[in-house]
Amino acid sequence: MTYTFDEYEERCRFDVFCKVVLRHEAIDYFRELSRQRKREIQFNTLLQHEMDKLCTLDDYPSDSFVFSAFGYDLHIRDELVARAFATLPKQEQKILILHCVLELADGEIGGFVGMSRSAVQRHRTKTLSELRKNLESKGVKT
Repeated sequence: MTYTFDEYEERCRFDVFCKVVLRHEAIDYFRELSRQRKREIQFNTLLQHEMDKLCTLDDYPSDSFVFSAFGYDLHIRDELVARAFATLPKQEQKILILHCVLELADGEIGGFVGMSRSAVQRHRTKTLSELRKNLESKGVKT
């Protein structure tokens, strides 16, 4: 097969075009690798507190103890804490559930349980200090 000059020239231009495209693709590829090396680090170079951020834990309903008040649930995972919480009177449990789950102010909690703001504060602080003492006596860090 014989080529005319125009066909040969066109074929050479196409070859040059392909080589340029491939060269630029290689440049882009190595540039991307360099960018990744700058951004990524190996796991063995991470500090322990950074590694701890990478883990995930499965959460199953059977892993926690549930206490309810006014349709809101407080989930407690630690068995000792749950036992100590279960020993509290129902009124104090309700106050702590509303305080911990909904993060309500004492006046708002008082509206739920039928107490004044100061009575709710007194019950809450007394109950929390009793819980803390009870758990510390059992060796649980608070």
